[in-house]
Amino acid sequence: MARIREAVGAGTLVMVMLLGMFHGAEAGVEYACNFDKDASLKTMAFCDTSKADDVRVKDLVSRMTMEEKVSQLVNTAVGIPRLGIPAYQWWQEGLHGVAHVPFGGALPRATSFPLPILTTASFNKDLWNQIGQVVSTEARAFYNEGLAGLTYWSPVINIARDPRWGRIQETSGEDPTTTSSYAAYFVRGMQEGDPASSSKRLKLSACCKHFTAYDVDNWEGVDRYHFDAKVTEQDLADTYNPPFRSCVQDGRSTSLMCSYNKVNGVPTCANHDFLVNTVRNTWGLDGYIVSDCDSVMVMHESTNYSPTTEDAAADALNAGLDLNCGDYLASYTEAAVQMGKVKEGRVDSAVSNLFTLRMRLGMFDGSPSNQGFGNLGAADVCTPAHQELAVEAARLGIVMLKNDGNTLPLAKSNNLAVIGPNANATHTMLGNYEGVPCQYITPYQGLVQFGSGDHNKVWLSQGCISTACQHDDLIQSAVETASKADAVILVMGLSQVHESEALDRTSLLLPGNQQTLINQVAEAAAGRPVVLVIMSGGPVDIAFAKNDKRIQSILWVGYPGQSGGQAMAEIIFGDHNPSGKLPMSWYPESYTKISMTNMAMRPDASSNYPGRTYRFYTGETIYSFGYGLSFTSFKHSFAVAPASLTAPSVHEQLCDPHQPSSQTATLNCSKAKQEMCALSNFEVHVDVENAGAVRGRHTVLLFFTPPSAGRNGTPVKELAAFESVIVEAGQQQRVVLSLNPCRHLGTVKEDGTRVVEAGNHLLSVGDASHSLTVLSSLEDAAIASAGD
Repeated sequence: MARIREAVGAGTLVMVMLLGMFHGAEAGVEYACNFDKDASLKTMAFCDTSKADDVRVKDLVSRMTMEEKVSQLVNTAVGIPRLGIPAYQWWQEGLHGVAHVPFGGALPRATSFPLPILTTASFNKDLWNQIGQVVSTEARAFYNEGLAGLTYWSPVINIARDPRWGRIQETSGEDPTTTSSYAAYFVRGMQEGDPASSSKRLKLSACCKHFTAYDVDNWEGVDRYHFDAKVTEQDLADTYNPPFRSCVQDGRSTSLMCSYNKVNGVPTCANHDFLVNTVRNTWGLDGYIVSDCDSVMVMHESTNYSPTTEDAAADALNAGLDLNCGDYLASYTEAAVQMGKVKEGRVDSAVSNLFTLRMRLGMFDGSPSNQGFGNLGAADVCTPAHQELAVEAARLGIVMLKNDGNTLPLAKSNNLAVIGPNANATHTMLGNYEGVPCQYITPYQGLVQFGSGDHNKVWLSQGCISTACQHDDLIQSAVETASKADAVILVMGLSQVHESEALDRTSLLLPGNQQTLINQVAEAAAGRPVVLVIMSGGPVDIAFAKNDKRIQSILWVGYPGQSGGQAMAEIIFGDHNPSGKLPMSWYPESYTKISMTNMAMRPDASSNYPGRTYRFYTGETIYSFGYGLSFTSFKHSFAVAPASLTAPSVHEQLCDPHQPSSQTATLNCSKAKQEMCALSNFEVHVDVENAGAVRGRHTVLLFFTPPSAGRNGTPVKELAAFESVIVEAGQQQRVVLSLNPCRHLGTVKEDGTRVVEAGNHLLSVGDASHSLTVLSSLEDAAIASAGD
């Protein structure tokens, strides 16, 4: 939140509010249409489960006074006793596990997965879906115990455009294709319907945030509340908006959150074109739109975009907002209606969207204990299966960046020195938006429990008292520890002190004296194995370690969740073959010369602006998107792929329902033209050979390079599809990738429309490439001929 967060912090505020809304397991779940409490409710149509939801909602809203309606437009919605409607708290978090709920009683903790930036590195869609399912299962248990609601404001699907952004840990990295897929699979897992219900009731409501072009929190005096992102239609369409479109269209998310910032002068929560024309009308959102916390207040009190409090309420509602995280809509909407700034019908529409969602969650269908997910409880939280999935997520995400001389895996017989401010990290492993984990397995504990035997020694030395590493008092003791070990594990990196919500970085280097500590320990190791482990969300410039022969191996472990130490140890000792790939390029410190507020994705040679992300960036990187090593080696070949294909006509492409631009909604699109892109799917078969001696999981990343790559705003290359596959040593697996030319081979023009470029497209996977010629349709050829 803006005002309140600055005063007490998000976690404290949420806990206070939730404790006021829910009464714990003893009180049970408060639900609407409780006939045991009020038999007269049986006569009201909104309590009649035989009627359609829209009929029930219409009846309910017609019975409400204006005062009652506006009281429902905020996250802390009060109860309406005369209608048997309990109070409800809309705000829960589930970024990587149940969070920001009142832990206690029968449910003192929940499974804590790695932060999304690490799980994304697995490029494993099934994993993302399974994590969503576990989070929603445990969330339902909290609901059934009367401890929390069913509306979770997760996931974060903003593009990590700049490596300094403090919230990269919450995201899926810099690639729109990857992030779009993550959004769809995670949300489907969160919201999975009740298979026993004919009405397909939802298990949970997910919310994709923060829409849109939001990735500056607090940098060099520029904060998220005042930042006005200057963004072209082209960049909105091919970078910032695709994950949100996928979240709504492919994931069927029931909620979307607008962000604090302005885009081209207009706050996103006051942008009718964004919220109504694009999100509802073009993408077809079936759910509610919520503001980031106190965004409506910011529109008046911080930026004066809205001259009065009533204007702020009206601007947000007229733009299509349904729910205000904060209190502005409850406080000022009624006056705004009386002043004619917003119509009562718009208020009715917002309230209807909110209660429709509550009905889809089963809150008006009687006791939850009698519904499809009503059997979930404390026994379904922190189960062995859930905790094993948390370990597996970390295993599959961890990226091996360097392994000179096959130093890893280490022999378990080694005496180890485990050194660094994150060597025995607990809470740091959880990152932000964290809950209370089922347990902790720190890096040190993992190396002890899953590595060296009872007769081997594992010495622990911090080297720095914290990740800030501002003093060098402990370095000498770390050096002494390293000098007596057979191998050294350095666990370094960042924490929420350096990168977090409302805190962007100004440097990509390791903080304080961390590099000094690493260099001195590497020198003391005198040729023995030195493994550097980086715990961080965002990229770090570790070029010095990459090029230092004294440091043989480097692992990036993100913020690996409650059992990150186990996953790390299993890789170091070879019990698991690493398979993670970087979901974001790692940039050199020189990147910080670029203003973080420049939102342009494409390079500009006239101003020496190098562009953003692997798709457009023209400078040098430490490690590139998709990079990651294994204990084995893989070879690729294209087994089946078309040599040419004819793309649908431009008109048909513009009629595609997945067209990124809402500008095409006015076209005269017949059903046949709308379906042509969907009917043009084709397959590419890639053979993956494990040429080494170790079984391994491998991520097949299929890139395409369009004919005009790197010119006129066209990406240098772009990820078209990906798949994760296990290949036994010496064996081969065939991976089948389904592609759609309109969605996967198209490039976005300046007006925001995506069109497939005719000519030679290069498909590439690792060391293999294939030339695909895209031909113009007969319709386009005829138009071109007529023009001649």
